[in-house]
Amino acid sequence: MEAGSAGPSGPRLTGVGVGVILGGVTAVVSVTAIGRAWATCDTGNGAAANAMTLLFLTPLLWIAAAVPWIAVRNTLGRRHRKSARAAGLVLTLCLAWYLVTWLGMPDSYPDPLCPGNVPPWWPGFIPA
Repeated sequence: MEAGSAGPSGPRLTGVGVGVILGGVTAVVSVTAIGRAWATCDTGNGAAANAMTLLFLTPLLWIAAAVPWIAVRNTLGRRHRKSARAAGLVLTLCLAWYLVTWLGMPDSYPDPLCPGNVPPWWPGFIPA
């Protein structure tokens, strides 16, 4: 390149790269919160069975969390980068909340350790 020519300023992540990275982070956070909720409320068949279930669910949650980022980045992100980031963040937070409350706090599993099937550490301002 010549001096002074306008070229790419540096490597940028594509929609797939952003989706893979942020989807992975979302999956890890969700699986950790689900596992902690199961351990606190004594849900499931035991620690080993719960760990295997979460190990199986992790790649599925990763894909489910990556797809919205890829879609938002490839559609809205071309022209409105800040809006795409905000939409992706909102979708990610909603997905993580849904996964943790749906998988981590089952209504069909009454337990005296967790009144209302909500772990004691769960923040009261976030609906479960």
